[in-house]
Amino acid sequence: MKRLRRLPMDVWFEPLIIVVLLVGYIVWYQVTTLTDTEQAALAWDNLRVTIYDHIKLTVVATVIVVAIAIPLGIVLTRPSMKWLNPIAVNIANIGQAAPAVGLLVLFTFWLGTGFRTAVVGLVVYAVLPILQNTIVGLRQVDQRTVEAARGIGLSGLRTLVQVELPLAVPVILNGVRTALVILVGTATLSTFIGATSLGTLITTGVTLFLPKLLISGAVLVGLLALTIDWLGRLVELVATPRGIA
Repeated sequence: MKRLRRLPMDVWFEPLIIVVLLVGYIVWYQVTTLTDTEQAALAWDNLRVTIYDHIKLTVVATVIVVAIAIPLGIVLTRPSMKWLNPIAVNIANIGQAAPAVGLLVLFTFWLGTGFRTAVVGLVVYAVLPILQNTIVGLRQVDQRTVEAARGIGLSGLRTLVQVELPLAVPVILNGVRTALVILVGTATLSTFIGATSLGTLITTGVTLFLPKLLISGAVLVGLLALTIDWLGRLVELVATPRGIA
């Protein structure tokens, strides 16, 4: 009980919200009357594939974003490369500022439609939070700590890996968590360029005027976003060195 009280409120309260919403949706699904189209779309065999495709799209885009943004953020905090910082951040900001649908449609003229184009569009859209948090996290590390590490003989690389990155982990992971939630929501738009996602339920519900299908798609996206946000928070707590959390 004492450990539960010590945990941040969102760590134990958010799962309660997820469970309540999930149970509420299941009860609603059981008692509501669905059309044949709605039953076919929400049948578990079809729904499982749709959820899997949505998660796959989100995870692939996140892995690529992390592989690009964190190393780039590290490079931009090195003294010799700091002058590139405003340029890189402003370029990343263009992707975030542009409307997501417009960005995805724009990439279809270059790459065509489908999964690959959706991933590229999502990567461009989600780079900024991780890049910015990596830069901020490394910048806020006390320079006296860095100098002390160098003073005891650690190389620049070892200082980065053993001192700077561990101290910057909470801020960096917060950026990753933010990007994940953004990607879960934005991935629904991939349906407009031929990539399967939970957005397919929403667009089908709008196109065929099937409100229950529309509601199902929106609720499932919301549940997925909340679940991923909670899992990201757990990872953030576990990965944060003791004494920092």
